Amino acid sequence: MTEAQVINPAMPGNRVLRFTAFLFGGVAYLTFLFTILYAIGFVSGLVVPKAIDTGANSGIFEAIIVNLALMSLFAVQHSVMARKSFKHWWTQFIPKSVERSTYVLCASLTLLLLFWQWRPMPAVIWSIQEPEMAMVIATLSFVGWVIVFTSTFLINHFELFGLHQVANNLVGREMPPPVFRTPFFYRFVRHPIYLGFIIAFWAAPTMSAGHLLFAAVTTAYIFVGIMLEERDLVGMFGDEYRRYRERVSMLFPWHKRA
Repeated sequence: MTEAQVINPAMPGNRVLRFTAFLFGGVAYLTFLFTILYAIGFVSGLVVPKAIDTGANSGIFEAIIVNLALMSLFAVQHSVMARKSFKHWWTQFIPKSVERSTYVLCASLTLLLLFWQWRPMPAVIWSIQEPEMAMVIATLSFVGWVIVFTSTFLINHFELFGLHQVANNLVGREMPPPVFRTPFFYRFVRHPIYLGFIIAFWAAPTMSAGHLLFAAVTTAYIFVGIMLEERDLVGMFGDEYRRYRERVSMLFPWHKRA
């Protein structure tokens, strides 16, 4: 058997591996969809069986420690696995085509663990009693989620969550090189996905102590994540991203002076 025959992508064994990778990517994506939809219900307290203010009561110190540990676990997983050095190491053991899907699946499972084990802290920090104003605030929270989803599709939703990679691998195509683009929301803020999350987490008609802890810690993590992500983006796109960073604000859409 020649070397060309060994590495021929049309060989049956290779096709099975590619199809297996595609199925794995599909499972990871469906897990992500379930997780993000559950997250909306978890934060808003709608539909889902266990929301941010429901579940077995525990002592306040236990609740704080467990909840901080759960959020820290997600932050470490989400940040470490996204770094270029980790990806380089990790793809020595897994196919490059499923690297993003693996990241998405791990992030989703870590979030599901957080939802499952979250300890409610029901003490009320604020509560808007006026029904019309409460409805406006609740609607604003859902607007945040719309911004999150829309922003992912403005770039490449399916690449962001790993499906593009496994689909290209299935048909034997290489992934195209990354291209720096700034469509719609990205012309006004550099990180509209994170802005959407902040709006979704903080726009609460009733803010419990647990919800406040969740919103505050995730917002702090967002700023750390932006710092790490922008370092990677500068490494990837160089001066093009530096000029963009000088021109466009990070999270809030005000005009930056040249």
